[in-house]
Amino acid sequence: MNILLEELPKVTPNGYEISTDFRDSIKFELLMQDNEVENRLKISIALNLYYKDIPSDIDKALEDIIWFYKGEKEEKKSTQTKNKKKEKQIYSYEFDDEYIYSAFLDQYNIDLNEIDYMHWWKFKALFQGLKEDNQIIKIMGYRSIDLGKIKDKDEKKRYKELQKLYALPDMRTVEQKEADFGSAFW
Repeated sequence: MNILLEELPKVTPNGYEISTDFRDSIKFELLMQDNEVENRLKISIALNLYYKDIPSDIDKALEDIIWFYKGEKEEKKSTQTKNKKKEKQIYSYEFDDEYIYSAFLDQYNIDLNEIDYMHWWKFKALFQGLKEDNQIIKIMGYRSIDLGKIKDKDEKKRYKELQKLYALPDMRTVEQKEADFGSAFW
């Protein structure tokens, strides 16, 4: 799939018509990150988010949701990065909404609140293309920087303070925190 040459998909590989608006995929990401919602309910909500008529083959319908959410090119990237350790979250549609909104308005003159529709893959491409001078990109940089690689004490202190200032809340459950703590020793 080439976003420059081909029409963006509105039908999944299994032939299901799927909701392609960026808002639904943002809701899906937020739903998947919500530890208060049990998995069975997440499946039901996700199916209702993406399908006007829920397909009879739920497994294929869920596969297609993941395919659509990740985007075709994400699958190619993920095979290259399988051996990397779990990456930490550097943005949140819930907590960074104002930064993302203002970046789109500033750089593209797109008011995400007033726009009627934008395909999820188009939104992702524009998000990935945000320039470094946008605050959200700066914040993502602060969150992602490896403090262990910074030699200068003052610079390390500065970035540590910025990471603390812009830290995302820890949304893991107690069980997840305990598991992560335990895995740090193995």
